[in-house]
Amino acid sequence: MTGHDDGDAPEAPPPATGPAVPTVGSAVRDPARDRVGVVMAAEGPRLQLRPLGGGREWDADPDRVRLLTHAELLSARVAEVNARSRGRLERGGLSATPPPHAARFLGRRARGDGI
Repeated sequence: MTGHDDGDAPEAPPPATGPAVPTVGSAVRDPARDRVGVVMAAEGPRLQLRPLGGGREWDADPDRVRLLTHAELLSARVAEVNARSRGRLERGGLSATPPPHAARFLGRRARGDGI
């Protein structure tokens, strides 16, 4: 039993929706910079994004960013926590220089000493 009389026309499917529009607080990927960030504001024709862990904001084109899935957001947060625990994450993103313990590790690997 469908709840329709035999003479009723079937219900029309819901209208197609376009891509979701990022709002303040949304986690998005900015392909222009290959970065993930949180929407902090919409200033004129641009979005202001900030790295998930905080740091310096950057401007992004709202037509190019896309919302992260739950799985992508979880993956990005785990990557950030791992980088921070390894000492590679500074405020605003990954540091350009490896931490001192990484240089010692790389030196031992090059000599074949292992860990």
